[in-house]
Amino acid sequence: MAQLLSMPQLVAKDHYMMTIKMDCPSIRPGQFVNIRTNEGTDPLLRRPFSIYDADGSIIRVVIRVIGRGTEILCRMEPGEINMLAPLGNGFTVENAGEVLLVGGGVGNAPLLYLAKELKKAGNRVTYIYCSRGKNYIFGEDEFRSAVDEFLITTDDGSAGLRGFATEVAAHVISDIKFSRIYTCGPDPMMEKTVKLANPGAKVEVSVENYFGCGVGICVGCTVDTTDGYVRACVDGPVLDGRKIIWKNMPD
Repeated sequence: MAQLLSMPQLVAKDHYMMTIKMDCPSIRPGQFVNIRTNEGTDPLLRRPFSIYDADGSIIRVVIRVIGRGTEILCRMEPGEINMLAPLGNGFTVENAGEVLLVGGGVGNAPLLYLAKELKKAGNRVTYIYCSRGKNYIFGEDEFRSAVDEFLITTDDGSAGLRGFATEVAAHVISDIKFSRIYTCGPDPMMEKTVKLANPGAKVEVSVENYFGCGVGICVGCTVDTTDGYVRACVDGPVLDGRKIIWKNMPD
């Protein structure tokens, strides 16, 4: 059983925060929830969302409004909700020394909880937060307080550095030898981050495929890897970035 504790709160342009109380086992950074939008069949499919933060039985998720289903969720009244959680394979958290996190857009959502857990494990965490513009940035103060170094880039230059996250990542990676790199966001950004990674660094990506069932039955979210096709909802959403067969950029 899960309870929506309050009306979803607007935290950035087109982005809302849901605070939910749930009974569940321990949650790993990178796992997700699958929420039913209403009790009818329209919309039919549940909507998957990364877990933004977790504190005991309380979790928070960030919703980007992109269609009718997410619009319905953002107008939900407090009370019981139909939700499956936690789902999927999460990030690896261990003491690796220097670690880099690169997030783009709503892909920043699963990385706050990861950053907190990596700090608890004794890592030095550098974070690059990319957004379309200042109005789309959510959780800035939380991210800053969770990491050792925090950099913002925006496409339009309205906050932080003007440009793409990978442009900043290229400079940071040339200066610091990272043992682990984690990324979530648009595929081209993740692909470029993987290709920029220090030789020998482990790279984990959280893919943003559309999930149908969310539990591996419909096989609608497959990802092509060097080990064959895997299902993003159960084998992922966190995958080894070096094993994904990327299709956006030439080698």
